[in-house]
Amino acid sequence: MRKMVLSVMSMALLALAGCGSSTSSPTEDGTASASSTAATNTATSVSGTITVRGAIQPSPDAQLVINLVDVSPAAAGSAPVASKTVASGATFPYSFQLDFKPGDIKSSDMYVVKVTLTDGARHYSMPIQAPVLTQGNKNQASIELLAEQTPAEKDQADFDALIKQIGGMKVSTGTKLEDNASRGWQVFRQDGEVKVIRELVDYGDKGFTSTDFAYKNGAPWAAAQQKKANKDAPTSSISRASWTENGMLVLHQQQIGDKTADLDSDTANSLRQQALAIYNLAGGNKKK
Repeated sequence: MRKMVLSVMSMALLALAGCGSSTSSPTEDGTASASSTAATNTATSVSGTITVRGAIQPSPDAQLVINLVDVSPAAAGSAPVASKTVASGATFPYSFQLDFKPGDIKSSDMYVVKVTLTDGARHYSMPIQAPVLTQGNKNQASIELLAEQTPAEKDQADFDALIKQIGGMKVSTGTKLEDNASRGWQVFRQDGEVKVIRELVDYGDKGFTSTDFAYKNGAPWAAAQQKKANKDAPTSSISRASWTENGMLVLHQQQIGDKTADLDSDTANSLRQQALAIYNLAGGNKKK
């Protein structure tokens, strides 16, 4: 009788052991069962808010483009998963939503919201990326944009920085007396290359100009010309211009008092011709 009881207990223990092993067994291909895998991402959209930091705010004509992009190396160059364009009229803070099909999202990939804002010559960029959806990220993003310098603003800043450096450059001087003007100049060179020419021209009763011309690789790059009634008079206006290497106008600004306006193309072209003329008169890149 005792043997029979032990036998029944042994069979019960074996049965329990068998049940426990079947719940943790792998599938035939060696992978974990479906119940142990992570749930599929069921989000159908990403949303968020876009703000613009700083005093330089976009105009109503600015164009806003919002993209949901797979930035994984294997997806390089692929089209955005979702996209939205606001051609004009966006006001900030701006709320957005990008819809997509859940099947387009791969849980192993990385996704970010990329925003570009263009307002004429000015671009706004994202200092910080906005990851969403996968790898522990939510389907919401708070995006901050920052205004970049326009090409004209960059030229102006670089020109101002260059002028501050001329005190450490090698300088040579020259003068020329003409029928209707008295002309003098200083040439500032660095490693034998002309960086800046400062030209002073006295036109008698027709006025006086003081101009800084800057050069890159022997070609006019930027200029700032002050006009006065005479040498000792206050400045009446300042004309500023800059050009690309092939002569295309970038910076074109005229300042009268505390007001600024666009510099007309004829005046800007005249400044460039003056830059070429004084460069040749002063001897170009000949070392002195």
